[in-house]
Amino acid sequence: MECAWRERQALHARARALPRFPRASSTMNANANFKTISDSICAPRGFKAAAVFCDIKKLGTGKGSEKGPKRDLALIVSDVPAAVAGMFTTNQVCAAPVKVSAKRARKKLARAIVVNSGNANACTGRQGIADAQQMARLTAASVAALYERRKNSIRPTVIDRRYRRITGDDVLVCSTGRIGVPMPMKNVGRGIRECAPLLARSTTNARQVAEAIMTTDTRRKEIAVEFKIDNRAVRIGGICKGAGMIEPGMAVATGLWPVGTKHATMLAFITSDAGIESNALKRALEVAVAQSFNRITVDGDMSTNDSVIMLANGLAGNSRIESRESRVEIFQRALNLVTLELAKMIVRDGEGATRFITLHVHGARNAREAEAAARAIANSTLVKTSWCGGDPNWGRILCALGYSTAKVEESIVDVGYSHAGEREIAFAFRRGRPTNVALNTLAKITSTPQFDLHIDLHAGAQDFVMYASDLTEDYVALNKGHVNDPRSLGG
Repeated sequence: MECAWRERQALHARARALPRFPRASSTMNANANFKTISDSICAPRGFKAAAVFCDIKKLGTGKGSEKGPKRDLALIVSDVPAAVAGMFTTNQVCAAPVKVSAKRARKKLARAIVVNSGNANACTGRQGIADAQQMARLTAASVAALYERRKNSIRPTVIDRRYRRITGDDVLVCSTGRIGVPMPMKNVGRGIRECAPLLARSTTNARQVAEAIMTTDTRRKEIAVEFKIDNRAVRIGGICKGAGMIEPGMAVATGLWPVGTKHATMLAFITSDAGIESNALKRALEVAVAQSFNRITVDGDMSTNDSVIMLANGLAGNSRIESRESRVEIFQRALNLVTLELAKMIVRDGEGATRFITLHVHGARNAREAEAAARAIANSTLVKTSWCGGDPNWGRILCALGYSTAKVEESIVDVGYSHAGEREIAFAFRRGRPTNVALNTLAKITSTPQFDLHIDLHAGAQDFVMYASDLTEDYVALNKGHVNDPRSLGG
């Protein structure tokens, strides 16, 4: 089963096996020029998108039901078959779309993604699986019908002819919203049929899709970059959603190494016109997610639906990138940039969040302990609420370190703060003792919207970085709901 829970050791064993890309050679500049461009998922050649409102979230089914006609269903389609990669939640109670899409992401090629907000299609039994499969079939049929209507009015090309080859198995499905509510398939079917004719490669359509996948998000999250491979301009674009239930720990769809860390309510969709072999794409996405989405937390909760899906269709015209070759390096760096920026957007838009913290753990005995220390601090309710007040409460940090599974020797631990991205660190605790740095000096750092926290265990050579938010009164207000007011209930 794609979302089966396995021992945490699988994550660390696999992480040690991830490729360590070589340093840039004279022909591969380490500071390659990745140019930021517009259009996000529609920036790469051959990708079209569209979104519509089809009233998936009925009044009384939780937050957002009172928002009115917000777009809630979207399609992302490649003109030609594309290499596919995906990573998915490891929650044992995983949603129907995860079960369907994880199987399809194991294949080499796919063509489209259909996604809805307002309903998670989770804990919906066999009917939920049938509904997810039906969404894929409806998408394939609607895209094929679109070709049939257009083929007599446009000059046939290889790209056009391939429209009619799409099948339900070529479509991946994602959903986000309230758990345990049956999918309103009449509305969904109508939405898919209305959405397909609107497919276009445009800034407007890309933005509408980024908005359609939002739930408690307050703003769109999108990015695109352009770079060169084989002297060809190659593009990667992405969108994501997520604001609450955030602590990703996703697994690849091969089922080889499901991870045991917590996961988030987030969806991310990434497109590229790079020519890249399917296994190389899967490996690249695995590496990128490990250093981005799997290193963020807002509240340490795990969702049933989370997915990151990538399609790469080769229309940039570069010779196909294979696994274990030098050209993978620049593609990897560009993908890392895209996923990390998207991941940070999620933290900055965390439900009720007012601060963005970059947490650096140094000097752990091994990678497992470095991560354990970081997650204990980043998910501590006491630590996060002190961040909310701008309080540099290093005592709570030491407490969290102490109950983590990392080896911690109090007499040699350092705790310090710095302004975001700056090297100068103000240490509050050093070598087992409080320093004489004034509280006001520390508070001037921790009361800013962004700051860095530095922990050195002085026990080894392993490091880990996480990106976290504070925990505020607004987070509670957003999530507590009231049983007598169905509109206030969470997802």
